[in-house]
Amino acid sequence: MKARCAALSAVFLSIAIPAMAADFPAPKQGDWIAKDFKFHTGETMPELRLHYTTVGEPSGQPVLVLHGSGGSAASMLAASFAGELFGAGQPLDASKYYIIIPDSIGHGQSSKPSDGMKTSFPKYDYDDMVEAQYRLVTEGLGVKHLRLVIGNSMGGMHTWLWGEKYPKAMDALIPMASQPTEMASRNWMLRRIMLDTIRNDPDYNSGNYTSQPRMMKYAITAYGIASIGGTLAYQSQAPTAAKADMIVDERLATPITADANDFVYQWESSHDYNAAEKLEGIEASLLLINSADDERNPPETGVTDTAMKRVKSGHLYLIPASTETRGHGTTGNAKFYSEQIRQLLQTAPQRTM
Repeated sequence: MKARCAALSAVFLSIAIPAMAADFPAPKQGDWIAKDFKFHTGETMPELRLHYTTVGEPSGQPVLVLHGSGGSAASMLAASFAGELFGAGQPLDASKYYIIIPDSIGHGQSSKPSDGMKTSFPKYDYDDMVEAQYRLVTEGLGVKHLRLVIGNSMGGMHTWLWGEKYPKAMDALIPMASQPTEMASRNWMLRRIMLDTIRNDPDYNSGNYTSQPRMMKYAITAYGIASIGGTLAYQSQAPTAAKADMIVDERLATPITADANDFVYQWESSHDYNAAEKLEGIEASLLLINSADDERNPPETGVTDTAMKRVKSGHLYLIPASTETRGHGTTGNAKFYSEQIRQLLQTAPQRTM
């Protein structure tokens, strides 16, 4: 493991991200520069900064954790996720696993439009983001083989791509809140409307705004209520017009901290996502975890069931809908599926490159 440690070209920060649970090791942060990174558009950045967080020691079995749209490594350290998985005796016990959580391109502290390039920043897509993650893991951290790749929402779609682009790089895959089919239907329709609303706000000024567009909070709130939260949960929380108004008012009163260009890039990067063409090439054991009330990936369409038949070692765990689940947001709480993760890791064969 000394060689792996020597390969860490990033200098870890001494200040760890504060974790929501006290029973796993303090997270550490680092940065690594990917030299001459070429995007799918043909554009090249001489230096692409990739920020990351690790939990546990490099001597543990490596696990890659991938966040959702607009998130970062910090969002995967919440008590509802890390607190259910990374602690002693839990499925991803950080005393046994080396947990790597990158900030994807355009997110967190990795390179993004708001660093100064604004709309001249290269237009990235999910393939670019996954390639950057792969370079960070292999070149930056010296990890040649992963025990597990697990991701939620956008990170779930990235997990599908990892299995297809680098089929021998991991033992197991757990995509969550995702499907391997083309970005389409209501999922893309709502994203398109949200992005068009922001772009057509005069405040946006073709990305050269001096203050964040005023319509941005309305676009984000509308998309959020329409595509995450759970039908049964909303009915329980807002059974009257007065309570529904209260929820909307609270959402609109919450400050939007995202930069508009960063936000537009983050969500538009999903437009050409389609993992359906290479499903037969996935070699790792795969567990898809979705929720029955997921508004963005509704199981009743049958497209996920059809796609799963093409995955050699693939299984679906569908979390039943209830007033406790939160639709597309259900998988943010690992209590619903922690034992399924444990079982997969107990049965997935260990492979090498």
